[in-house]
Amino acid sequence: MSGTASTNPKSVWAVAGFKETMIAVVSAFGAWSVLLPVVPLAVLDAGGTATLAGATTGVFMLATVLTQMLTPMLLRQWGYRPVMAMSALLLGVPALGHMLGDAAPIALGFSALRGIGFGALTVSESALIGEISPRRLLGKATGIFGLCVGAAQMAFLPVGVAIAGAVGYNAVYLLAAALGLLGFATSVLVPKIKAAPLGSSDPADTTPRAPMWKLVLVPALALTSFSVSYGVASNFISPAVRELDPERGAVLGGLMLSVIGGSGMIARYIAGVVADRAGQPGTLMIPAQAFTVVGVGLIAAVLNQQWPVWWLVLGAVLYGAGFGIVQNEALLSMFDRLPRERLSEGSAVWNIFYDGGTGLGSTVLGGVVALTGYDGAFATGAAIIALGLLMTLADRALGKTRVSETNDIKTRLRRIRQRKA
Repeated sequence: MSGTASTNPKSVWAVAGFKETMIAVVSAFGAWSVLLPVVPLAVLDAGGTATLAGATTGVFMLATVLTQMLTPMLLRQWGYRPVMAMSALLLGVPALGHMLGDAAPIALGFSALRGIGFGALTVSESALIGEISPRRLLGKATGIFGLCVGAAQMAFLPVGVAIAGAVGYNAVYLLAAALGLLGFATSVLVPKIKAAPLGSSDPADTTPRAPMWKLVLVPALALTSFSVSYGVASNFISPAVRELDPERGAVLGGLMLSVIGGSGMIARYIAGVVADRAGQPGTLMIPAQAFTVVGVGLIAAVLNQQWPVWWLVLGAVLYGAGFGIVQNEALLSMFDRLPRERLSEGSAVWNIFYDGGTGLGSTVLGGVVALTGYDGAFATGAAIIALGLLMTLADRALGKTRVSETNDIKTRLRRIRQRKA
């Protein structure tokens, strides 16, 4: 992974295409965030059912995940610039289609089109960061990526609802389309490169070759253990706080989500800086998993024991910071373990496990809420993160290349038998 701005850029901002990619990131997540709460709300205000309102997000995420699976192939065939430009248009322009009405075919159809654009764009952006950033600056580059994502979400999630209430839904759709067009304009300025074809050889790439699933499984599952819990937090933290404190619950519920997002955004950048200084990812992975178990467990305990609601702030800070660290460490671990030709697949896996885990948590642990209450769902989330911690500890014990075929337990035992013979 080498920078393209110069042979030895002193700052990641000096890498050719990095600034343009960050603008595209803000545009993409802005266009997604500004409509995330608005489209379901518009369906409900138009007399649609709660099922249809929820289905708009479900269809969007389904299209996103399916597209993420195909994006590495598109990046090899067409390259980053055309894929990012077309996906930015698909994310933004179909927002105008919602102006035609809120009937099921319109709401679901245009949500699916936007999901296709979002899926291709998210994979392309994070993979391009891995392609253009020097390895010694990759941690900071992915950390800045996390800052841009978090800032876009924190800025545009409330903006969409506010504009809809003050001006109307059509103004929000126009804003989303404009953000997509901004993403298109910046995407055509990124480096004109393609993802490396499978089977290509790079003499400078000494990453051990092994089946891809062995290299990415543990960081992917570690990320999923957190995103499952995020599915619970994003959907149920607000009603849980209202139940705990009926007077201030509505305000505090929104505050909890902001605390999780803000602490995650900052911690993700810090994790990238630490990884660059250490020269490899993973330094903060296990500590982050450990204190996040405490944080989510604290949220469950507060809800169960009816402790003062402000204890939830501490739990939210611990969870958000841990989630931000693990997001960055998981992505860097995949980039570090995979050969260059597989960077786009690593980006796709990261996005799929993140989005899939969030949907799984919303659905499955939503059923746990019905059976055991909010405290039971958060306790289950803490247990799932603890399982991820155990997997990471086992992975760390296998050696530098973890589950690769060059240094795994099976290979070590074979060498021991050969020495004895």
